Amino acid sequence: MDHIVLEIGLAVALIAAAGLISAKLRLSVIPFYIIIGMVVGPHAMELGHLDFRFIESAPFIDFMGRIGVLFLLFYLGLEFSVSRLIKSGKSIVMGGAIYIGINFSLGVLFGIVSSFPLPEILVIAGITTFSSSAIVAKVLVDLKRTANPETEMVLGITMFEDVVLALYISVLSGLILSGSSTIGGVLISTAISLGYMLLLLFVGRKLVPLLNRVLNIRSNELFILVIFAGLFLIAGFSETIHVAEAIGALLLGLVLAETEHVKRIEKFVIPFRDFFGAAFFFSFGLSIDPMQLGGAVWYSLAAVILTLIGNITAGMIAGRKAGLSPKASINIGLTIMGRGEFSIILVNLGKAGGLMAILQPFAALYVLILAILGPLMAKESKWVLKMLDKVFKFEHRYRKRLAQNKPLQEETSS
Repeated sequence: MDHIVLEIGLAVALIAAAGLISAKLRLSVIPFYIIIGMVVGPHAMELGHLDFRFIESAPFIDFMGRIGVLFLLFYLGLEFSVSRLIKSGKSIVMGGAIYIGINFSLGVLFGIVSSFPLPEILVIAGITTFSSSAIVAKVLVDLKRTANPETEMVLGITMFEDVVLALYISVLSGLILSGSSTIGGVLISTAISLGYMLLLLFVGRKLVPLLNRVLNIRSNELFILVIFAGLFLIAGFSETIHVAEAIGALLLGLVLAETEHVKRIEKFVIPFRDFFGAAFFFSFGLSIDPMQLGGAVWYSLAAVILTLIGNITAGMIAGRKAGLSPKASINIGLTIMGRGEFSIILVNLGKAGGLMAILQPFAALYVLILAILGPLMAKESKWVLKMLDKVFKFEHRYRKRLAQNKPLQEETSS
């Protein structure tokens, strides 16, 4: 442990260098953080006291990454609000069901065509279905889309995914680890997760007047300590009842967004969000060994293509059902295309169950490609829509629907 501080300093320096390069090229910073993490790590070299393997500091960097996910989702909640979420309740459930239904079906189809056994197919379908909360949050913040109309749907799908993920992991754990799964246990686990999320939002909204008084603290030091205590306690408790800690952070952010102190909270959270968020993507890169990716290249590329098709299709359908424009709809699919922490959880479950070894390099390469491609395509969503519009005429159909609905709206108003 003699050089752990030096290793952390080296890690932060590499992250900063990656950020400077991305800023110079005017590209999304996420791929650069991940790639610089891949370049170093356990397979890298050691130059004197500069240990690029990060063996001693790896647990601490991983913990910093976990904190980064919390801050990313917490800030995203602050930029949103419970009120906006409630208004979009019906369209969120519909959008989430469409998104998961399309991507899960494509994942199962991919597994069947690739001749994988049933347990492997179920793991692969999970890997290709559930998006990364951290990447979604980072994309929304970086592209300044937190106030966009489609963000309600994006956040709603993220929360909907977490409920389904709790159900899916319960079933999958039973099938892979024990060979069986009780319906009662799965239903109870899902009900607890959903009930906890709804209860926290309901109670939190009722307590807004009390929170306004409690947070009326002059000292910046005490103010930030109270906010951070609430963040880590809520996130930590959420994890104990099988709700992702990141979703707990998001829920708290949604509640505090209703208070009169939201701007002050944002001011203090932003530096922590940026620093620890960068650490998350770097630590994710550290977990990927480039030397083990070769055997899964074609599987990963095929899965990426299917995910791209599935996300764009789901985004356009969900957006249309919610009455959103083609531009907003394409943003939905591209914003939530990144895969990350949940995919790694599922592949680790497969590893624990003794499933095929190819799942690990497949998941690593698949997640890496989408972690890079997702933010880039989200940034260039106008270009993506323009290319697709030449074939599918999304804008023409949208204007036609608006024209058809206008007389009806005028008649209703009169």
